[in-house]
Amino acid sequence: MSGAAYLDLPPVKHVRGDVALPGSKSISNRVLLLAALAQGSTRIDGLLASDDTTVMLNALQQLGVQVTRHAADSVTVQGVSRFAVEHADLFMGNAGTAIRPLTAVLALMGGHYGLSGVPRMHERPIGDLVDGLRDWGANITYAGQEGYPPLKIAPPGALRDRVRVQGSVSSQFLTAVLIAAPLAVARSGRPLVIEVLGELISKPYIDITLNLMARFGVQVERVGWQQFIVPMQAAYHSPGQIFVEGDASSASYFLAMGALGLGPLRVLGVGQDSIQGDVAFADTVQAMGARVKREAASIEVSGVDLAKGERLKAFDTDFNLIPDAAMTAAMLALFADGPCTLRNIGSWRVKETDRIAAMQTELQKLGAQVQSGPDWLRVSPLEAGQWRDASIDTYDDHRMAMCFSLAAFGQASVRIMDPGCVSKTFPTYFDVFKGLLK
Repeated sequence: MSGAAYLDLPPVKHVRGDVALPGSKSISNRVLLLAALAQGSTRIDGLLASDDTTVMLNALQQLGVQVTRHAADSVTVQGVSRFAVEHADLFMGNAGTAIRPLTAVLALMGGHYGLSGVPRMHERPIGDLVDGLRDWGANITYAGQEGYPPLKIAPPGALRDRVRVQGSVSSQFLTAVLIAAPLAVARSGRPLVIEVLGELISKPYIDITLNLMARFGVQVERVGWQQFIVPMQAAYHSPGQIFVEGDASSASYFLAMGALGLGPLRVLGVGQDSIQGDVAFADTVQAMGARVKREAASIEVSGVDLAKGERLKAFDTDFNLIPDAAMTAAMLALFADGPCTLRNIGSWRVKETDRIAAMQTELQKLGAQVQSGPDWLRVSPLEAGQWRDASIDTYDDHRMAMCFSLAAFGQASVRIMDPGCVSKTFPTYFDVFKGLLK
């Protein structure tokens, strides 16, 4: 299917079964980089096998890091204190979770590096991160448009003991500085203070970063959400082995299916013990009327009977903390008992595509009335007879393709264009989707 131009979805009334999630992209790429920087070797199991993790693995190997693959989801990474390769041009695809932390780490390594990606990556802003790194003492220049990749990195000057980074565009900028911070501490022998400028978005993703850094031996002191202190003894040490939990953002599609398709549908790999913020999407489907059962590493959802005219409950919600999973909520709005409003989702505009514009365009194809603003989206539900057959464009955005699979629960024929774009995070998504249909 990866090379197919389109995929026609069968109409769906009932789903049931168990779904074993692929590993979390956010955790996978963080762990790969932390393992590369840690003393000792780290075996990583449950690793996501996808385009984005392949980008990170290729970059690390190109930089001289030894990686031994045991299986598609299992590798051992031999850590290094400094990358052996000091001159390299790295292609980062469209992987924000790879290019942003690598930019910060390479800026402190003392080598000469180029970072580039696909055309869309060159439209995704990185200026706030570069400004912070330059202020810190890094030597980074733009090889194209100011404020965007591609980048050129040269050895840094003297590093300051305080760095400031903008938090209002992407939490990945702060994650990048946090992961790189122990390298600066080792170089200076002094603690580092990181200050966040503006309102920090997507805070749960910073919790993931801090949690994983702690597993690799670095405890960061957090003062509210505006200041982070990295102690002078900070240094990464391998935990020996680490398991990547399932991807909570990908779980949102199946939690939504359970809410729409009677169920029960059980998602394996995330649950009450998850360190990912997107697991909170279970609260969203529960608030909309689904029945949710949570266990340590699983979530089970049973939902409404659309065939009997049952509807989900409408919402008006701030989704700043779970912006990726919020896309799934926008699809559930089609099946609600009134208009639904998603607020504080401005980060959608700088993702793989402008997701606010893309969601509005494609939802309207299905017949929905949709309004939008700089950081909000309002979707009116579709009644019987209002659904329109649609060919859904996916904008080379994996989440657009997976979200719009939920339209198959409606009363229209749905065609997903370029279904292979799901390979970014979940290559087998549509096979798993079809396996749940009853």
